[in-house]
Amino acid sequence: MIDFIVVGSGLGGIAFCEQLVRNNHSFVVFDDNSQQSSNIAAGMYNPVIFKRYTSVWKAQEQLNMLHPFYHSLENKLSVKLDYRQSIYRRFFSVEEQNSWFEAADKPNLQPFLSTTLIKDSIEGIVSDYGFGQVKEGGWIHTNLLQKRYLDHLNTLGKLKEERFDYAALDIQAGMVVYKGLQAKYIVFCEGFGLNSNPFFNYLPLVGTKGEVLEIEVPGLKIDMIIKASVFLLPLGEEKYKVGATYKWKDKTNVPTEASRIELEEKLRTFLKRPYKVLNHLAGVRPTVTDRHPLLGKHPKHDRLFVLNGLGSRGVMLAPYLSKLLFEYITKETPLDREINIERFLKKFKLRPF
Repeated sequence: MIDFIVVGSGLGGIAFCEQLVRNNHSFVVFDDNSQQSSNIAAGMYNPVIFKRYTSVWKAQEQLNMLHPFYHSLENKLSVKLDYRQSIYRRFFSVEEQNSWFEAADKPNLQPFLSTTLIKDSIEGIVSDYGFGQVKEGGWIHTNLLQKRYLDHLNTLGKLKEERFDYAALDIQAGMVVYKGLQAKYIVFCEGFGLNSNPFFNYLPLVGTKGEVLEIEVPGLKIDMIIKASVFLLPLGEEKYKVGATYKWKDKTNVPTEASRIELEEKLRTFLKRPYKVLNHLAGVRPTVTDRHPLLGKHPKHDRLFVLNGLGSRGVMLAPYLSKLLFEYITKETPLDREINIERFLKKFKLRPF
């Protein structure tokens, strides 16, 4: 018997596996590569929500774990993953400048927002009103992380590259059995694929499709992330990622012409250099109706757990949430109500489990 079956190898699944490794638990991962959100994501981490000028939930706690977590993976996988880069918020008006500096006085935002207006011109970038700097930003190379981590699991014999058959899961007293494989627990980290999971598809995971472009801009040399109506994130060698769109009706991983046009139109409002589109990618983010993650135990089956709903902030949330869920399972450490799936039990109390 092994300790855990993990279903899904996106950011949440990888982070939970790392908790198991650090605590000497045995496990096997099932993944069929059906979910693309983690490997197409820009992987940006930003502790500030620009739309409302508020800090991300538990931002400092997440950042405290982020760098050590990805640094350990860099060492394990012998690859560069964590790129610390300032985020330059491009201002559209004097009023927006004023809003920035008002926000920078808030205690929870002071560690993240610079109070210095950046007036330096950047060749090729329109910035009539300057920039505000986020000091704790950067990005994680999520696509490379996922590829290398799956190779690592495969080498260790811990990866099953196949679709998980829910009907084959036999839930017994004190364990689960899947096609002859016995485990103490099973954790579902399936991203938007959770909607096909008969054990947890009652949860309000709505999903938001996002599309990004990879472009080449000859002569543009910036070492910061520009955030305007879209972001422009430097990948090196004059290549950049541009994004992202937010679509709520289309739940496919297929890039669309309409989104490409939208991204390019927004990009051209501030990028005044010729560029070439190299790639166009799409995936469905695992977003939740109340904008909080989904962690916890199935209301009937106490060996079944879920880690989901990381939305567009997976690189920050995954290390933090995986530790919380691991301690919830192994030490019965309570989960905050705002992330515990028990918050939906009353709403769905009439549903038979």
